[in-house]
Amino acid sequence: MTTTAPAPLVLTQKRIWLIFSALVAGMFLASLDQTIVSTAMPTIVGDLGGVAHMAWVTTAYLLATTIAMPIYGKFGDIFGRRGLFLFAIAIFTLGSLGAAISTSFWEFVTFRGIQGLGGGGLMILSQAIIADIVPAKDRGKYLGPLGAIFGVTAVAGPLLGGLFTDHLGWEWCFWINVPIGVAAFVIAWRTLSLPSRKNTAKVDWLGVVLLSAATTTLILFTDWGGKEYAWSSPAILGLIAAFLLAVVLFVVVELRAEQPIIPMYLFRNSVFVIATAIGLVLGVGMFSAIAFLPTFLQMASGTSASTSGLLMIPMMVGLMITVIASSTMITRTGRYRIYPIVGTLVTGAGMLWLTTLTGSTPIWLICCMIFVMGAGLGLIMQVIVLAVQNAVSPADIGTATSSNNYFREVGASLGVAIFGSIFTSRLVDNLTGAFTANAGQAAASGIDPANLIPEQVRAVGDPLHTAIVDSYADALAPVFWYLLPAIALAFVLSLFLKEVPLSDVAGMVARGEAVADGGPERLPVASEDDSTSRSDDENIDTAATVGAGSGSGAASDDGRQPDADRR
Repeated sequence: MTTTAPAPLVLTQKRIWLIFSALVAGMFLASLDQTIVSTAMPTIVGDLGGVAHMAWVTTAYLLATTIAMPIYGKFGDIFGRRGLFLFAIAIFTLGSLGAAISTSFWEFVTFRGIQGLGGGGLMILSQAIIADIVPAKDRGKYLGPLGAIFGVTAVAGPLLGGLFTDHLGWEWCFWINVPIGVAAFVIAWRTLSLPSRKNTAKVDWLGVVLLSAATTTLILFTDWGGKEYAWSSPAILGLIAAFLLAVVLFVVVELRAEQPIIPMYLFRNSVFVIATAIGLVLGVGMFSAIAFLPTFLQMASGTSASTSGLLMIPMMVGLMITVIASSTMITRTGRYRIYPIVGTLVTGAGMLWLTTLTGSTPIWLICCMIFVMGAGLGLIMQVIVLAVQNAVSPADIGTATSSNNYFREVGASLGVAIFGSIFTSRLVDNLTGAFTANAGQAAASGIDPANLIPEQVRAVGDPLHTAIVDSYADALAPVFWYLLPAIALAFVLSLFLKEVPLSDVAGMVARGEAVADGGPERLPVASEDDSTSRSDDENIDTAATVGAGSGSGAASDDGRQPDADRR
């Protein structure tokens, strides 16, 4: 294998902040769309005739994101991350445009999947690029703002989704991404100056295919089982068999691949295994609750789409407070292990509280419940990514980051699919009973249970209105009990997370692609990727020579995987 790279860049503080501004734009785009659909979902599925398949609105995005993450991570390690980041923005914007003009439910779901292919790249590449340019010991000051952006967009998403749905139409949940996507692309094009790499290694395309097959069959099995098909039906049993076969073949291929998509040697790293397992089981509960809670607020509590978006603010306020506080403390102390332990306990307490939700629960009490859950999540998600990045070789930063996120998204996809399947099954049964018991009023009002939207529910009189509200409440609130075991398992796993001293060397410096400002002698020669920002002399400085530094090969006594032992 032959690899050539541009002369190392000088990571001045100004360059780091310029690059960070591009990452902020991309992260804003991806994280906004994860939540903006939540408050609009009942109206979207009602308009497009997909109430019985509601879970696919979220599942399609998560499935595509999950499949794409390891690919972006590995390709970024091999070829460089700038071009991939620009591609991710472009395809995300294209998917948003398609979703806005969709005229049928499954057409809409297809474009949601295209959005997910771009969103997965934006999230993974943002995290990997931060690890490339900032040492682990200083990364908290950047993870905090990124976490705050996630919190802001998670608040703005449901709020904007509700406002658009109530006043302009749900299509504007996707139209808004077009100008934001164009702006993010321009910002990234002008400021994201990173080295590209030329690599002759054979791309692991068979691994990509097998990983996609395993992920798809797993999600279809969980989404269709017990709803579209009986659990013992040939279709479900066939999906299980296909999943197991794909997993076995994937492992065999990865053990022999020159550049495996998910290297098997990562699973010899205890920090990676524990942190990834925490993300997986937490994803089962976290995304499920966030995805369907606005539906409960709209239908069971009778609030409008915009109001249900406002009611999600306490969750994100709790998340923002704890993610910024924990990131600041990690930067000061260099210690991170305690935060996932405390975070899982707080998240579990919030989830347990949510099981008591009913249609008559006061709004202020619901706000307290979701604040607690958000505060717990803020102590966990960024911390486990930092732990994984710090525990692996600098050459594997992108691959390890994407693998960790992949398994978290697998958990999220499973959670949303299983949670959505249980919720939808209970809801369909409840609504069938409600409309049967009130057949005369239902026929007179012209309401179709397969195309319910919040406005219709609020407009219909009793007793049908109460029956519909009770149907949603009885279908959703008890299902939170199914998520508690995942939170409990995450707590147990966090007790075994090992604390590795945080590295003081950025990934690009450790790989010899960059030097920190004030390092070896610099020559005023720009790399190929710096051609887009020549107006800033400091931003195009490069170094003629540089050693790999103390972080080029992580020693085995600090938990990081040595380069020589990665295969």
